Amino acid sequence: MVESTRMLGRSGIEVSALGMGCWAIAGPWAEGRTPLGWGAVDDAESVRAIRRALDLGVTLFDTADTYGAGHGERLLGRALAGRRDEAVIATKWGYTFDEQARQATGTDASPAYLRRAVRESLRRLGTDRIDLYQLHLADLSVPRAQALIGTLEELVTDGLVRAYGWSTDRADRATALGQYAPHAAAVQHSLSVLRDAPDLLGICEKYDLASVNRGPLGMGLLTGKYHPASTLPHDDIRGMTSGWLEWFRGGRPAPEWLRRVQAVRAALTADGRTLAQGALGWIWARSDRTIPIPGCRSVAQVEENAAALALGPLAPDHFAEVERQLAALRRAALLEADRPYWPSPMLPTARP
Repeated sequence: MVESTRMLGRSGIEVSALGMGCWAIAGPWAEGRTPLGWGAVDDAESVRAIRRALDLGVTLFDTADTYGAGHGERLLGRALAGRRDEAVIATKWGYTFDEQARQATGTDASPAYLRRAVRESLRRLGTDRIDLYQLHLADLSVPRAQALIGTLEELVTDGLVRAYGWSTDRADRATALGQYAPHAAAVQHSLSVLRDAPDLLGICEKYDLASVNRGPLGMGLLTGKYHPASTLPHDDIRGMTSGWLEWFRGGRPAPEWLRRVQAVRAALTADGRTLAQGALGWIWARSDRTIPIPGCRSVAQVEENAAALALGPLAPDHFAEVERQLAALRRAALLEADRPYWPSPMLPTARP
């Protein structure tokens, strides 16, 4: 069985080994006409899902001030009312937005904006402290990020922030965080059976940082819900006809990623797990620093994901079979020069 709790890096903060991602429940918002949310949501069901997660031992909840243009933080605060001390709240800053228009408006990496953003997040969340405060600008230069450390340390001293981190898939950024930030606790990065991240896992190990894993279910591909004919609605960011998403293309699941899911399905479900539970088990088997944060929009999804805790990491033979299947796909891809299998090694940086 996987340990039910883990330390959040070197922060001394204890969290559940499974978190809950709160992007999808934040509701619609956009950049111009481009959707940035996952479509319409039922706030009452979202509140029930968060509270059910707490009941099942999930304590880490990850959101961002920009999700839903502030609505995501307000919703999480509402759900945790009366139970705040049971939860570890992770949120992010760096993107600017118009809360009334529910529009993204740009970025701001200044210390002054950081001070303003943290207080506005505290107000929306209805809390007096943020447990993990994460820089949301994945590609911000290292010197500009280092210029924020002094302000972050002041926020820690003032008790407004307990620890901080960076949401980035860039190894040089993660290394700088580990080297130069005294109260750094975590790197949030993409990790799933669809996309490994050995460099980032190595950095987290070297600098005693938690590996907080977004996209652990491939934005839904690893739930088994999607097939080649699936079409995403236009108000769902995954339904964009073009853009930075790698898992979906033209509003449909990308065929190459569906092939990969099919290749590993048997190994992930060999011991009776659901596909999603197997995907989470692969992450725990990959490293004992990992904390996957699958998004959930219903109580049923929370219950399925939380049940993976009792199943723990994939057994070594099943993990090895997954690796064999992935190696076979890589070899096949090398032979298909006219149809490269692998997408760009860098995940998009504009959004989480």
